Amino acid sequence: MAKQKKQPAEHGFPNPPFTKEMKATHTILAPDIFPIHMLLISEIFGMYGYKFVVLHDSGKQVIQKGLEQLHNDMCYPAICTSGQQLYALASGEYDPNKVALIQFQTGGGCRASNYIWMLRKALHNMGMDQVPVLSLSFSKIEKSSGFRITKLMMMKGIVAVMYGDMLMLLKNQVKPYEANPGDTQKVVDHWVAELTDQFRRNRGLFGKAFRKNMQDIAADFHAVKRRNVKKTKVGIVGEIYVKYSPLGNNGLEEFLESQNCEFMVPGVLGFFQFMFDNQKTDRKLYGGTIRGAVVAKAGSALMRKVEKIFIETLRQYPDFVVPTPFSHICELGDRVIGRGVKMGEGWLLPAEIAELLEKGYENIICAQPFGCLPNHIVAKGTIRTLRNLYPNANICPVDYDAGASKVNQENRIKLMLALAQEAEKKQNDDQSEKRRASV
Repeated sequence: MAKQKKQPAEHGFPNPPFTKEMKATHTILAPDIFPIHMLLISEIFGMYGYKFVVLHDSGKQVIQKGLEQLHNDMCYPAICTSGQQLYALASGEYDPNKVALIQFQTGGGCRASNYIWMLRKALHNMGMDQVPVLSLSFSKIEKSSGFRITKLMMMKGIVAVMYGDMLMLLKNQVKPYEANPGDTQKVVDHWVAELTDQFRRNRGLFGKAFRKNMQDIAADFHAVKRRNVKKTKVGIVGEIYVKYSPLGNNGLEEFLESQNCEFMVPGVLGFFQFMFDNQKTDRKLYGGTIRGAVVAKAGSALMRKVEKIFIETLRQYPDFVVPTPFSHICELGDRVIGRGVKMGEGWLLPAEIAELLEKGYENIICAQPFGCLPNHIVAKGTIRTLRNLYPNANICPVDYDAGASKVNQENRIKLMLALAQEAEKKQNDDQSEKRRASV
C-alpha cells in the first residue's frame, strides 16, 4: 500500500493542513466582504461547529499591514482582505497557534485565485508558518481534511446570499427616508436573528417557507415609517469586493448618506448568475467541458426560480424598485460588449450600469481598485458606448488604492453630485417653461 503523501509546501512556503481536531480548537478569521450577507454566513459556520469570526478592522493601519506583507503591485482587494487578516494576527488579540485564515475564491482568471499563496508567504515572513490558510471556492481549488462544506451547509450558504440580497436591497431603499433613525436597522437585525434560528432547524430553505420569508421581509421594510423627501439617486458598480466592502471603498455608503443620497448596489445573486453564464460561454467559445455546461445549466435554473420569487415579492410594493431579471441584464450587456469578455466582472459591469440607468439611478459610481485590469479596461472602455445609449448617464469612475486620498475620492463624487443637481435644475426649469407656454 502506497504511503500517504504529506501536504506539499506551496511555492516553497509551508502549507499546514487544517485538521479535524482544529475544528474544536481554532478560530477561522474571514475578511468582511459583504457586510449584511456575512452576518448570516458566519452564523451558518457556527451552527456546524466552526469558530468563525468576520473581521471589521478598518483604517490606514490595516491597509499598511497589507502593504508591508504583500507586493505593492498586487491588486487593492488583496491588500485589503489580507491586510485585515494579518492586522488581526499582529494585534495580539488572537493566538497564532489557534487561528486559521480563510479566503473566498471564484477560481477564475482573476488574481484573487492566488490570494491564499500570497497569504502563506506573508505568514512565513511574519514567523507564523503554523497558521493554516483555507480556500472557500466552488472550483475546489484546495481541500483540507478538517474543513468540509456539506451539501446542506452549502445550500444554506447560497440561500443566505439570497436573503442577504433582499435585506441589502430594501435597507438601501428604506433607510434614507426613515422617519425614526434606526428603524431600518432593527428590521435587518430581527431578520438576521430569525433566519439564523430557522437555519438551525433546517427551515426557510425551500419552496413555500422561502417565499413566505421573502414576503414577510418585504412587508416589514414596507411598514417602516418614511418621510417624503427628495434624495439624489446613485448607483454603485465595480469590482465585487470594493463595491460592497466599507474597508475597500473608504466608507462610500456612509459618505453618500451624508450627501443626501439614496444608493443602489446590484445584488450578489447577479454575480452568481454571471458565473454560471460564463460556464456556458466557455463551452461555446473557448472549448469548455460538457460537465461544466451541464452544471451551469442546472445552477442557472435554480437561480431563475429564486429570482422569480424575489421579483414577484417586490412587485407587490410599487414604491420599491424591483431588480431586473438576469435574462434582460444579459440583453443590456450584449448592447455594449460581447459575452466572451468575462474576466473579473467582465460584461456584467456595463450591464449593471445599464440596469441602474434604466431604474432611474442615473448617477453611477464605478468603484475601480488598483491592479484590477478587467475592471479598468472593461468599465472605462465602455463608458462612451453607455453614454451614447443613455444620454442622461452621469458616470464617475473612482480609483481605490492604498495611495489614493479619501478627500480626492470624495471630491470626485461631490462633483458628480453637483452635475446631477445642475441637470435636475435644468430639467425642472424646462418643465416649468413648457407649462407656462401651454397656458
